[in-house]
This record gives sequence, C-alpha cells and structure tokens, in this order.
Amino acid sequence: MLPSFYQTILEKYLTKAQLITLNMLVWLLQNQKQVKIERLAATLPLPIQENSRRRHLQRFLSLNALSVVLLWFPIIQEILFRQIKPGKELIVALDRTQLACLIMC
Repeated sequence: MLPSFYQTILEKYLTKAQLITLNMLVWLLQNQKQVKIERLAATLPLPIQENSRRRHLQRFLSLNALSVVLLWFPIIQEILFRQIKPGKELIVALDRTQLACLIMC
C-alpha cells in the first residue's frame, strides 16, 4: 500500500504494531474518505470495543514518533530527491492562510 521507501523510513521510528495501525489507518482513509475519529473507529478492523478503538486511534495519532520533523521531513526529502534532478532549481511556495491556525491551535 505504501511505497517501499516509506516503509524503510517508517520502520526506523515506529514499532511493528504502530506500523500495522498506520497501514490500517491509511487503508481506512482511502476507503472512508472521512477524517472523523468516530467513523474510523467504527470501521477499524480490531477485535476490541468501538470506544477502545477510538482511544487507540487517539493515542496513536498523538505519538511523538509521528512528528513532522522526526518522521515526515525525511519522507518529503526522499520524495524530493527522487523527483528533482541534481542541479535543478526548486521553488517552495507556502500558503500562510493555515499557518496561523497551526501555530495558535
């Protein structure tokens, strides 16, 4: 489901159980197309009660290992290295409309 280089990077920072949860969550998001914890918990294929699945997802999503700097920057860096040829110019545009909300929230 995830590209192999994602798996390589994710394996450095997440346990096997966390990797399984992430794969299930990505699969659910692709199928459900909604980002509501209650909806995801209702369809998460774990043999536990729905409230327990909801808490499981909340704990998983608040992991420090899922931080932007620790986990997602290396993935973005790998994507850029694969897409941009050496010596080419890369222009990064930032949309500041959501930045204030991210800093304040």
